[in-house]
Amino acid sequence: MIKSRSLELRALLLLAAVAFGVTYLVTRSTRGEKQSSEAVATSPTALVSSSPSLQVIAKDPGEAPAGMVWIPGGEFLMGTDDSQANPVERPAHRVRVEGFWIDQTEVTNSQYQRFVEATGYKTTAERPVAWEQLKTQVSPGTAKPPDEQLAPGSLVFTPPDCPVPLDDITNWWKWVPGASWRHPDGPGSSIAGKDDFPVVHVSWDDAVAYARWASKRLPTEAEWEFACRGGLEGKAYAWGDEFQPAGKYQANTWQGHFPEINSDEDGFPRLSPVKSFPPNSYGVHDMIGNVWEWCSDWYRPDTYRLDASSSRVVNPTGPEKSYDPDEPYQPKRVTRGGSFLCSSNYCTNYRPSARRGTATDSGMSHLGFRCVLTPDMRSRNSQQPPGGK
Repeated sequence: MIKSRSLELRALLLLAAVAFGVTYLVTRSTRGEKQSSEAVATSPTALVSSSPSLQVIAKDPGEAPAGMVWIPGGEFLMGTDDSQANPVERPAHRVRVEGFWIDQTEVTNSQYQRFVEATGYKTTAERPVAWEQLKTQVSPGTAKPPDEQLAPGSLVFTPPDCPVPLDDITNWWKWVPGASWRHPDGPGSSIAGKDDFPVVHVSWDDAVAYARWASKRLPTEAEWEFACRGGLEGKAYAWGDEFQPAGKYQANTWQGHFPEINSDEDGFPRLSPVKSFPPNSYGVHDMIGNVWEWCSDWYRPDTYRLDASSSRVVNPTGPEKSYDPDEPYQPKRVTRGGSFLCSSNYCTNYRPSARRGTATDSGMSHLGFRCVLTPDMRSRNSQQPPGGK
């Protein structure tokens, strides 16, 4: 949690230097139904022989659920061998995934509101911080912050009005009491008129709760990257090797000098409505930029190195537990895709191979999600997801 020059408040914010940025910890008490970070039903990992060709694994099983598109599945080169990329993205290795449906867009404010209205769910940002939980995930001996600093809230992007050092993210991230998905910039702000914007300030638990209600799940990071690439193997960007083909922006990212100047060349100084940019060849929108997206996998910086020891991995679901040497006490899940804050002078995470670990109970101005559904899951569902998606 961020409050400039406040050591007490910084005790609530774990700063993790994961090469391209920083992740945050905000742990709170649970209220109502407890969401477990352990519970994501996915297939076990299996190993098969290597094949250099892209192979379609599952044919389209029929009409897609509302708001979703079919991803045929196949084998692809996951990650990158680019020496300029973050080490956690390397090495490139062959992965096979089975076919699945994926949400055409990030989950929107209106979709999340239907879920909340149907269930009464309160997000992590809407609950008080639980110090007894928090102190188990910070360095031993960390002092308890004042009670008023444990009130519900979230991390809000607050740009400075002048150039600032880029090695201190407290220059542009602020802990704002009262900030949540309903009030993305804090008290007094609202999502009125923003039904088709991606929901933000949602933790991993909040995303999982929605996915279960909708009879779906979060994507594995292998499924996410396969869908993001749209059949373009080994390309730097989800749309090819040129960032701005024919001078046209393909995603909502930061133009200008981060974090104080956004020249707004793509038309969106902050979040953009879903479908504001062209879809990829699978018909999926906004997998790059706009908001980072939660995946189901636990995060480790060496996951790809471990996977690459096999000739090919089938339906990988990630490591058995989280570990980040920069924040050894903090459980993290993978987030993918970059956001509207990604810029050429600070972080170039508007690439399909970019990945980071994010504290499972974090909520931020640029963090959202989308869901997937497999044919097996659909056959077990007696009706369409109750969210009407």
